[in-house]
Amino acid sequence: MRIRIDHETRYHYDAPVRGVSQVLRLKPRPHDGQHIVSWRVDVDVDGRLRESEDAFGNRILRLSAEGPLEEITLSVAGEVETQDTAGMLSGQPERLPPEVYTRQTPLTELTPALEAFAGDAVSGVDDRLDQLHALLGAVHQQVVYDTRSTTVATSAIEAFTQGRGVCQDLAHIFIACARHVGAPARYVSGHLARADGVIEQEASHAWAEALVPGLGWVGFDPANGGCPSERHVRVACGFDYLSAAPVRGSRIGGGAERLSVRLVVSPQPMMQNQSAALGPAQLSQAQG
Repeated sequence: MRIRIDHETRYHYDAPVRGVSQVLRLKPRPHDGQHIVSWRVDVDVDGRLRESEDAFGNRILRLSAEGPLEEITLSVAGEVETQDTAGMLSGQPERLPPEVYTRQTPLTELTPALEAFAGDAVSGVDDRLDQLHALLGAVHQQVVYDTRSTTVATSAIEAFTQGRGVCQDLAHIFIACARHVGAPARYVSGHLARADGVIEQEASHAWAEALVPGLGWVGFDPANGGCPSERHVRVACGFDYLSAAPVRGSRIGGGAERLSVRLVVSPQPMMQNQSAALGPAQLSQAQG
């Protein structure tokens, strides 16, 4: 499947900021099920963009700009060709040993109730892959998808307790439970070309990956109750949302901040026998 992504994030400050520093995880890496046809990141302010890689192997851009700045707009435009790999990830560089993904974080901590939930989900199931699919189904059934109930700071405990959340929250709950039963697990941020034809979306997508003996890293999307498919575009991974967030940073001054996001994820027609093209990702900085 060929998927086009147009993503714009705009920050508006009530008072001009004296400076900004941001880490952008907006560039996907290719892997065996994902080929980057074209990709462009634009920033509408004068500043410096440096490309590097973080500890998880994510491609990152470090933005630093001096003010006064009243607005900053980050724009992404790209096309990706994907294939369904039944959720299995291969051809992706692994920078860290799997054991580091067994530790809990503040967003993926457990309570006795969550531990009991995970234990009940895998009760009587010995095979690791079957256990993870059992957890996937249990989380998908237990937590109602609700865009009004949580924020980016909501933990797995809070979302599980109220029984409502978004894809980020379901991923955190699944990760916490997978780690509890002994499977290294991590958070994945990316995009989803929805099967219902809706292309204008409010936010990027999130799911999880867990390590399965003999298979390697396998994706699980508890918000949709299945494994990632050719409709998923993988961008970054980390311990939880905070280490895989599309944009994180700091600023000097500026008063209150308002954020607006425009995201369009649209499947594109492909010509018969068209082969996937792996081209160089493009990076530019528009001059403001």
